[in-house]
Amino acid sequence: MLDMRQVTKVYRTELVETHALRSLDLHVADGEFVAVTGPSGSGKTTFLNIAGLLETFTGGEYHLDGVDVKGLSDNARSRLRNEKIGFIFQSFNLIPDLNLFDNCDVPLRYRGMPGNERRMRIEEALSQVGLGSRMKHYPAELSGGQQQRAAIARALAGSPRLLLADEPTGNLDSQMARSVMELLEDINSRGTTIVMVTHDPELAARAQRNVHIVDGMATDLSVEPSLARAARTTDPATVSA
Repeated sequence: MLDMRQVTKVYRTELVETHALRSLDLHVADGEFVAVTGPSGSGKTTFLNIAGLLETFTGGEYHLDGVDVKGLSDNARSRLRNEKIGFIFQSFNLIPDLNLFDNCDVPLRYRGMPGNERRMRIEEALSQVGLGSRMKHYPAELSGGQQQRAAIARALAGSPRLLLADEPTGNLDSQMARSVMELLEDINSRGTTIVMVTHDPELAARAQRNVHIVDGMATDLSVEPSLARAARTTDPATVSA
């Protein structure tokens, strides 16, 4: 689904050159749920922006669902992003002057989708997140957890192959955070690939795989321990005569 090889991102000004990503390698298979962790300034946001086709990269290769995105025009990137990717943000990013139905409708209208299909998708998505009876409510009339569920429904209405979540529980209390995480796990069980950036170790532990980004480089924490065990097993010093 997502395949990055030796991806670099360099921000340049007249005086400063900042390396946000350094030869980052990351492969996410279709249907996986991967948590991405790391300290502030480690490159997580840059990675997520590149994964979501919101930023270009300086070097390396990136294939999204088999499509080589390097060199695509802005219009082609926008179409691919709208067709393949759903976004969930920490701040929800709901439009306050639109009710939940219309918030979910905006990205579908951008696709040029027929009205009947849009309505069916929106009603199904809002029902899936437990907000089927509140589609005419406005964001200010909902709790934080309900707003995040509405944001998830907006992403789901487009039937994305890949769901990118940026600190999706960051503005929620622990009970609401667990509720949102359970919803994401349910969505993943239905086949949607999820990549979630989080600072919460409890939530990261619930993902199928945990990737840690430090200084613009990724380490798969699910793989490293097994590699270490394999090294110890094959170390001649550990084999009895």
